[in-house]
Amino acid sequence: MSFPRVGVIGAGQLARMMAIPANDLGIPFTVFAGSESDGANSVARYVVGDYTNSADVLAFAKNCDLITFEHELVPASVIRELENSGIKVYPRSDSFQYSQNKIVMRKKMEELGLPNPSWEESLDGITTLTFPLIAKVPTGGYDGRGVFVINDQKALTELAGAINGPLLLEEMLALESEISVMVARSPHGQASTWPATLTIQRDGICVQTVTPVPGISEALAIDLQQVALTIAQGINLVGVMAVELFIVNGTFVINELALRPHNSGHWSIEGSVTSQFEQHLRAILDLPLGSTSLTAPYSVMGNVLGGEKSDMYRPYLHLMARTPALKFHQYGKEVRPGRKIGHVTMTGENLLELQHEVDHAVDYMSGVIDE
Repeated sequence: MSFPRVGVIGAGQLARMMAIPANDLGIPFTVFAGSESDGANSVARYVVGDYTNSADVLAFAKNCDLITFEHELVPASVIRELENSGIKVYPRSDSFQYSQNKIVMRKKMEELGLPNPSWEESLDGITTLTFPLIAKVPTGGYDGRGVFVINDQKALTELAGAINGPLLLEEMLALESEISVMVARSPHGQASTWPATLTIQRDGICVQTVTPVPGISEALAIDLQQVALTIAQGINLVGVMAVELFIVNGTFVINELALRPHNSGHWSIEGSVTSQFEQHLRAILDLPLGSTSLTAPYSVMGNVLGGEKSDMYRPYLHLMARTPALKFHQYGKEVRPGRKIGHVTMTGENLLELQHEVDHAVDYMSGVIDE
C-alpha cells in the first residue's frame, strides 16, 4: 500500500502539532490554510483558500485521500458536499454536527441517557429556567466566546434581540471543577481513552491542565472514561474527541464536545505513550490505536498567552537553565494580548512542584514576571 495523503482543514496550532507525527509515520500531510502566515505552514505543505467556499475546499480535497479538521467552523454544507463527491471525510458530518451545534449535542446526550444540566432552546428570549443562567450561541463559539452569564429577564431579552436566532439556555451550576476526557475511535470501532484531565480556567480560557485529575475517586475516574467511550460509540466518532464535563456534587454533567484534537490533550505529547495527535491520525487512517498509558504519575500543561513580551526565544535562556525538564511548544503565531501562542509541559511525581514550575514558565514567557 502507498501512504495515504491526509489533508487538514485549518492550519493553526492543532494542525501544526499533528504534522509532527504525520512526518514520523511518513504520511503525506497538507493543510488548508486561511493565509500565508498560518502557524502550520512552516512545518507542512499548505494550500491557501477559504474553508467556507465549497469550490476551494473541493479543489484542495481532490489531491488528498482523506480529509480531517482542526476546528468546527467549516460549514456543514461544505462537509456534506465533500462526502457527496466521494471524498473520505473524518469525522463524518453526521458525527461532526455534535461539536458544531450545542443544541443538537444536548438532544443527543439526552438520547444516550447521559446527564445534562437543565436546559432549553429559546427563540424569543423566554425561559422557564431560574436566573441567573447561562446563555450560549449554539454555533461558532470557543474559548468562552458566545457564552453569557444572564442575571435577569431584561438581559436575556436584550441578548436574544442582538443574536437574532436561537439560544441554548442552561442552568447555572455550582461547579467543583471542570474536567476533560480525550477519547479516540477508528472506523472499525476500536476505541481508547486517556485518563481524565483537570482543566483550570480563567476568563473562559483554559490556562492549565493536570492529568490525571488529582483527588477524585477511582470509581469516578473510571465512570468519566466510560462516558467518553459511550459518546464516541453513540455518535459514531472517527478520530479524536474531547468530552468536556462539569463536576457538581461529586458527580458529573456533560458540558460540550470537540471532535478534534483539543487543548486539554496537549499534555499527551510528553505525558502519554501515544499523543492525541498521533492517535487522531491512527484513528482516521483505521490503523491500530496506540497505548494511552502515562509516562509519569502527573503531567501539567500551561498555556502561554500573549502579554508584554514579543520575543518568545530569549526566555529559553532562563527557563531551560532553571528547569531543564520543561518542554516547550511554540505555535508560530504573532504575539497578541490574551492569544494562545504556545504551551509548556512538565511531567513527574511531585504535583505541587510541577504546577509551580509550569506557572513560573508561563508567567515569565508572558511577561508577568521577569525573574
